[in-house]
Amino acid sequence: MDGIIVVNKEKNMTSHDVVAHIRKIFGTKKVGHLGTLDPLATGVLVVTLNGATKLAQFIENVDKTYLATICLGKATTTYDLEGEVTAVSPVFPSDITETMVDQAIKQFIGEIEQIPPMYSAIKVEGKKLYEYARKGTHIAVEPRTIQIVEAQRVTPLTYENGCCFFQVQLTVSKGTYIRSFCYDLAKQLGTVGLMSDLVRLRSGRYTIEDACSLAQIKTGKYRLYSMLEAVEEFPKIEAEEAVQKAKHGMKISKGYVQKICNGLPEMIAICQESQLRAIYQQDETCYQAVRVWN
Repeated sequence: MDGIIVVNKEKNMTSHDVVAHIRKIFGTKKVGHLGTLDPLATGVLVVTLNGATKLAQFIENVDKTYLATICLGKATTTYDLEGEVTAVSPVFPSDITETMVDQAIKQFIGEIEQIPPMYSAIKVEGKKLYEYARKGTHIAVEPRTIQIVEAQRVTPLTYENGCCFFQVQLTVSKGTYIRSFCYDLAKQLGTVGLMSDLVRLRSGRYTIEDACSLAQIKTGKYRLYSMLEAVEEFPKIEAEEAVQKAKHGMKISKGYVQKICNGLPEMIAICQESQLRAIYQQDETCYQAVRVWN
């Protein structure tokens, strides 16, 4: 069974935990996922099965949409509720208004530089940042260029125990840390803050409406998306000549592709009887096979 299942990840599970459950349910070790979700986060986790695990490089670089709950007035080491409290600065209605929040959010829309949190899996000199953080070792973290496509406050400001809460819906590029966005937004507002909850609503073409719980998947209530569906934006070639070349990883000429596709796309999918057989990429002289499924 090759394909993709969209899982609605539960809270207090790691993405690896989900993969372990799926391996057990389907009796296969060949399971992967696209875009890690922290244990406190819920929502869309795209899981690949068997042959579809080889699709990751072609479908993982997609925008994602999140619903983040932000808490102003408290900060932690991890920028969320899991870490140790590092600062407390009570926030009251007279301190921060909805207009101030909305104006601050607008400052982050577009291409920006973002510093990832120390408690993250990014590697520096072969070690993950959270390994340094747990040992109390300070590491200079380089900023990364990310894009916040859309961001909007979607709930009123509420106040409780000196903290201000509201939700922001964001669409962001791959590699964006929502925890860092929450921390940076609080800083922009002149206070401290953290992410108190996170739901991934969309990952590329897959939405929360497409997602199934692990309990549903165990009972067979899920949809398996084919590999061909996963790359539906790639122009497709079904001609037997191309299929035979793909089986042997042979080059395909640009002239041949242009004739069939009426252009020279960067990537093409070779398919046979509604099955994905290969993905080819254009180079300087021809199209080369970058992945073949036999």
